[in-house]
Amino acid sequence: MTSLISETGNLPVAFTSFVGRQRDIAEVRRVLGSARLLTLTGVGGVGKTRLAIEAAAVSRKAFPDGTWLVDLAPVRDPSAVAVAAATAMGVPDLGARPVLDQLAGHLAGRRALIVLDNCEHLVDACAQLSDALLSGTPELRILATSRQTLGIAGEHVLTVPPLSVPDEAVELLRDRATAVRPEFRITDGNWDWVTRLCTALDGLPLAIELAASRLRTLSVEQAVDRLEDRFTLLTGGSRTARPRQRTLRALIDWSYELCTPAERLLWRRLSVFAGGFGLDAAEEVCSGGGIVRQEVLDLLDRLVAQSVVLTTEQEGLPRYRMLETIRQYGGARLAESGEEQRLLGRHRAFFLALAERIADGWYGPGQEESLARLRAEHSNLLAALDHGGNSQTTLALAAALRFHWCAGGFLGEGRRRLAGALAAAPEPTRARAQALWVAAWVALLQGDHAAAEPWLAEADELGERLTDPLVLAYVTGLRAGLAVFQGRMDEGVPLYERAVTAHTAAEGAAGSVFVLFQLAIAQTHLGDPGAAETGRRAFAVAEAHGERWGRAHALWALGYDAWVRGDRESGMALIRAGLGIERGFNDHLGAALMLELLAWITASNGEYERAARLLGAARSLWRDLGTSLSAFGPLMVEYHARCAESVVGALGTAAYERELAHGGGHDTPGRAIDYALGTGTDPAAQATAPSSLTRREREVAALVAKGMSNRQIAASLVLSPRTVDGHIENIRAKLGFGSRAQIAGWWAANQPPTQ
Repeated sequence: MTSLISETGNLPVAFTSFVGRQRDIAEVRRVLGSARLLTLTGVGGVGKTRLAIEAAAVSRKAFPDGTWLVDLAPVRDPSAVAVAAATAMGVPDLGARPVLDQLAGHLAGRRALIVLDNCEHLVDACAQLSDALLSGTPELRILATSRQTLGIAGEHVLTVPPLSVPDEAVELLRDRATAVRPEFRITDGNWDWVTRLCTALDGLPLAIELAASRLRTLSVEQAVDRLEDRFTLLTGGSRTARPRQRTLRALIDWSYELCTPAERLLWRRLSVFAGGFGLDAAEEVCSGGGIVRQEVLDLLDRLVAQSVVLTTEQEGLPRYRMLETIRQYGGARLAESGEEQRLLGRHRAFFLALAERIADGWYGPGQEESLARLRAEHSNLLAALDHGGNSQTTLALAAALRFHWCAGGFLGEGRRRLAGALAAAPEPTRARAQALWVAAWVALLQGDHAAAEPWLAEADELGERLTDPLVLAYVTGLRAGLAVFQGRMDEGVPLYERAVTAHTAAEGAAGSVFVLFQLAIAQTHLGDPGAAETGRRAFAVAEAHGERWGRAHALWALGYDAWVRGDRESGMALIRAGLGIERGFNDHLGAALMLELLAWITASNGEYERAARLLGAARSLWRDLGTSLSAFGPLMVEYHARCAESVVGALGTAAYERELAHGGGHDTPGRAIDYALGTGTDPAAQATAPSSLTRREREVAALVAKGMSNRQIAASLVLSPRTVDGHIENIRAKLGFGSRAQIAGWWAANQPPTQ
């Protein structure tokens, strides 16, 4: 499966067809019509997750404000459950207030559905989260999957049964077997063997999928004989004494033993990844000691063919993942092997190197792609921080993730991780000095000036003691920001000027972008005619180095200065250009500040309704940030107040509030920027518009929705793989999509049900 992030949630699009369960889906929908919490229970491998996702997908219209999947499999810390939910729902963990409060505020008044998946190892935390959210959001429904019920008032429970034999189980076996062996058929001659196989597997979907992958090389008769021998040993000869959970374990044992030694070794080692992994990570972490790096891709392909590893897509990146049952099995085998600590160390080293490479190369091209990669690896990054071991390594990783925390929407997580790492490693090292200024930056962006000051003081002292010019440059720039945010403009500007010089000396001209655009804003506050020149300098440096984040902020600074000087036309053009770049980032703070300025300029032009809506969009982002414009200086607050006063004077209070609420519906950076630039689309209109796809393109889209690879599509339609590649690119271009998952989701949403 792969995540399809849309305006209505993050339900994954399955790359395999959904077989059977129509009565179960109907029952889930019926119960959710009246119950606010429904828990699906059942043994591992029975299909709780897939049923929940399918039921949620067909129930989208009943939950117009969003349907979200929260996968808790990679989460180990009960205190991180609310954070995982916020991340899945796109609620940025940015503010200093508790994440649960931010979630409740985000969901207030929404008719929405949350799927809490894999709750069994976090039952108490899931129960607390569910109880708190349901208490404060009357239109919310929660669908949980767990081997254990949550045990709170109002919970309804459905036990998910195995697939019926022969009907559903045989259909699933046929579907999965033909995917790996296209000539496979169920005939009168093998019907009895097929039903015996499904019966032996107790109708468990995961067991059937694993067995089906073996039909690539085994006949059904051979598979039955081998499994029945194993089950007899397992139960002492009593066929009826075998619990389904032991059936699954025996089946996974069997699949494991049928793997080659190298495949088994990779299976074990892959279990260190949380929430999926990329090929480069697998090659780096899992190679050596029996696996040559160049062998990893081939071994992965073989594990995919055996349904041990699944292919997926996340943040537009091709990735792999293991079902939690399979991963846990591999983890147990890894622990038995004695390799676990070594693999955890390699895992941590890989993600530290990735984070440091992104941080060190930030002031250059590829920033959006870097943030997307870090978002895709979020679970792995947290796991690496949790591995323990060298506390200095943990400090270094927490600091290296600074742009993930500050520009990627994870300020709250960053604050907790940095504070914990600093407390655990008090030694006066370079890693601590760097983590201190990063922690101060996070606190400043949260509006917590009191927390930032002591961290900056210690970072300054350590930077001097260790003679670290880069730490001292950042400390100077952040102290300048603190002075400006507190209204001490005359102190802030000279500090910014010193910081520009220090950054240029320590890391070249590119690093100065970090403070140049802030200096331009401060100069505008003071009415300094040199502000525009500073802003142009920031833009030129960013452009020369292919840097986009600082370029967007430089355009914001230039737009602000133009508006203050009375040049509304230039201000409008500059801020719109900045927002166009900002669209590629998940930067709530940058988007909120730019939308504020756009609202002020719009009101200055007499477009009061639109100005109110822009203020409403900005207000939603400020709410999610858990802070307000007041954290960024009194002058910003004054300009906001003037804008609001002029809009209320023109529209009246009731109309102003109505337009604010309308604008507040654009409550993510992407949606708000699309609205501001007039590039937003109406999903409903898109769904009903005549398709521009050709007949062949529609055929290809249908097969993409069935989960076929380009190679499989080519074989099915008797085309060359290159031709299929071209059709996929045409479909993406015509529909405005960036991934196969979006194509699959669009097709599923616009076709009549097939089951």
